[in-house]
Amino acid sequence: MQSYQPWYHGNITRSKAEDLLSKAARDGSFLIRDSESIQGAYALCVLYQNCVYTYRILPNEDKKLSVQASEGVPIRFFAMLPELVEAYYSPNMGLVTHLQYSVQREEDVDEDPESNNLPPQLPPRNFPANDAKDSDCKSPEQSCKCLSDTFLMRLQLTDLSAIPEEHQMSIQEYFRTSIFLDAEQVQNGNPNLPGLKKLIISICKTLNSEISNVLPSLEVFHKTLDQQVSLGICQHQKKVGSTIESLTKYQHTGGGEKSLGIPTKMFLKVDVESGKLYFKKSKDGPEDKNFVHNKILQLVKSQKMPTKLVIVVETEKEKILRKEFAFDDTKKREGFCQLLQQMKNKHSEKPEPDMISVFVGTWNMGNMGPPHNIKSWFQCKGQGKTPDDTADHIPHDFYVIGTQEDPLGEREWAETMKEVLRNITHIGFKQVAIHTLWNIRIVVLAKPEHENRISHVFSDSVKTGIANTLGNKGAVGVSFMFNGTSFGFVNSHLTSGSEKKLRRNQNYTNILRFLNLGDKKLNPFDITNRFTHLFWLGDLNYRVEFPTTEAEYMVTKIKQQQYQELLCKDQLSMERNDGKIFLHFDEEEITFAPTYRFERDTREKYAYTKAKATGTKYNLPSWCDRVLRKSYPLVHVVCQAYGCTNDIMTSDHSPVFATFEVGVASQFVSKQDPNSAPQGGIQIMNCVAMLLTKSKTKFFIEYHSSCLESRFRLSFFQYLLDQHILMCVKSTDSDESYGKVASALRAAQLCYTEFQVTLTHHGEKTGTLTGGIQLQTSEGKPTEKLYGKLSSGPTHYRHAFSRVQMQQFHLNSGFRFHQNRKG
Repeated sequence: MQSYQPWYHGNITRSKAEDLLSKAARDGSFLIRDSESIQGAYALCVLYQNCVYTYRILPNEDKKLSVQASEGVPIRFFAMLPELVEAYYSPNMGLVTHLQYSVQREEDVDEDPESNNLPPQLPPRNFPANDAKDSDCKSPEQSCKCLSDTFLMRLQLTDLSAIPEEHQMSIQEYFRTSIFLDAEQVQNGNPNLPGLKKLIISICKTLNSEISNVLPSLEVFHKTLDQQVSLGICQHQKKVGSTIESLTKYQHTGGGEKSLGIPTKMFLKVDVESGKLYFKKSKDGPEDKNFVHNKILQLVKSQKMPTKLVIVVETEKEKILRKEFAFDDTKKREGFCQLLQQMKNKHSEKPEPDMISVFVGTWNMGNMGPPHNIKSWFQCKGQGKTPDDTADHIPHDFYVIGTQEDPLGEREWAETMKEVLRNITHIGFKQVAIHTLWNIRIVVLAKPEHENRISHVFSDSVKTGIANTLGNKGAVGVSFMFNGTSFGFVNSHLTSGSEKKLRRNQNYTNILRFLNLGDKKLNPFDITNRFTHLFWLGDLNYRVEFPTTEAEYMVTKIKQQQYQELLCKDQLSMERNDGKIFLHFDEEEITFAPTYRFERDTREKYAYTKAKATGTKYNLPSWCDRVLRKSYPLVHVVCQAYGCTNDIMTSDHSPVFATFEVGVASQFVSKQDPNSAPQGGIQIMNCVAMLLTKSKTKFFIEYHSSCLESRFRLSFFQYLLDQHILMCVKSTDSDESYGKVASALRAAQLCYTEFQVTLTHHGEKTGTLTGGIQLQTSEGKPTEKLYGKLSSGPTHYRHAFSRVQMQQFHLNSGFRFHQNRKG
């Protein structure tokens, strides 16, 4: 649209549109927003009798617009939206009621909630005394000249020597012709500021090649306006046969034997090269017993006792033994398990792995290059939840590194990380993807052996800087398939400033909505539902909400490693608990010190004050740098490390690391004759959706899953159990989503299983879906997986599933809809 229209709300969400119409509370109130289901289309939303009716506005081949209204009403075409709106002010046009009252846009969330109750206005200015005559301006024309002259005068008093002449002319032209129009837009409730947007695009058009020229220009313009916006523009491998010391054996039971209950000291040695696990009664003594890798059937970790582990092994006489151990601490147990996992992977006879390890790191580099040695970051050494020293040389399958304020070029940074990993692991890691938005970057590296298992690699970025056109803030993302498992990674740098919490929430929502990753057939789903595993990392910039007067008290608590009181005031945690952001994401417990804002070249002092022309600015110590994850239900994922380094000090942020043990699925496709394959099906029954909406419409459920596609019609049962059904509740009138959810087929492997799940849309809870699911399959012989969980009682849960060929998947669903209206 060429001119601002008060009823046009751009890409606001359907939920936001309903809220605005509900506040209007008058029949005939309306607004137009962008369609969420069809690019280039619009949605006309009309309030009538406390319900919202939505009509799609579709363009034809000639880009003429028409409204999908009631049947029997002649279709009319319009060249422009204002012409269409004007026509539908008339009655009997096929709408539930004719248009009467346009609902104007609300000001974008930017500051504290109290400021949003005031009408949008320019910041107060202290003009020089000789400008007092300007206060007599009364007419709009006089006001325009008054405002223009004021800023032109300010510009003349500013040093312009550092910026190009064409940029000077552009800024002068903006103050001369456009600033009053932008101010008028703000007063009318439109925060888009087209004049400002045009100026920024003009200045930034050669940004990639002339960044040194561009940033001074923006800073001069920013200084002139006096707005509070910041434009930041070889160790040898350890011996593989590692020994875990100080291991106490409490029980040794096998077959029908009874435990004597006498604790005895034992030592375990994992020889990765030979593929054997040794049991020793003394550290330097002879091996008492050993088991070859293929005789080690399962590791069962206790949930109640984090030091307890059961090793299930098979003897030479094919007897099954359960050896139960208690380690000195959790680190020792996890280090042993990682060594054993490495040994199993090295000697595995399986064609594909069912478990991989993923390293995720985030670091705001502060526009400074890295120090010579950054190995501690990749080895997870420092504060927090860190691995045992016996496992620090074990390579992960994937390394995903997100950086912010990264001054290096893509090639230089990628080669730096490869060299670090080569020195640690003696492996030449392969680059899967790299994507950069200004100084925000994500790199994905993988073991060479996984190259043929990786496919469908996508990358994308979203800008959330000034007017959502600058990339100094925003996100970059990478997604790919690893055999039958989908992965997504998002690295974001959100708005800074303790008071900008609500703006950060909006940044998150925009990234979630507009970052385009993963399977294009899953377009109805945002990125939180597109991947088996989604990891979100970065400088999220959420702060600790303490009074500035208590800064020294905070530092004292940090030195005492007493973080709980501070974490209770962590903005990210509080917003998550209120369901406003990162709904259904998980984050490992934080047991490390705040990673921002340090004095550079030391980790002993927080630089929490900064002198500015407007006064002292406080940046209290905060956990700005985070790693969160969201996975489909009933998949295996365990966080093994989460912390920060102590010895990388070139930035005011410390690098953060996290590692995850992740279950992955294979794609088994049968070559058997379809006529001889067993029959099977999926039944989803008795579905009832309870939606939080004021929309008056009809709904249906749309199903998505790779196991419903014809190319997977003949699949092993194990493959089927690793799959999920994605369900999307959509409206019949606009084909837009009202809620999405993923359901695990594994939950219904034995019998009909009822479910009750939360529906979400654009990161918000939109209702609940209840129903039942059942798999109809033939029986098969169980196959074991390495890991299980030990319950508090004598029994334990372990993965043991069949591989049975399936044919002709039938998806049956009964669906009812109930509406909970938002008041």
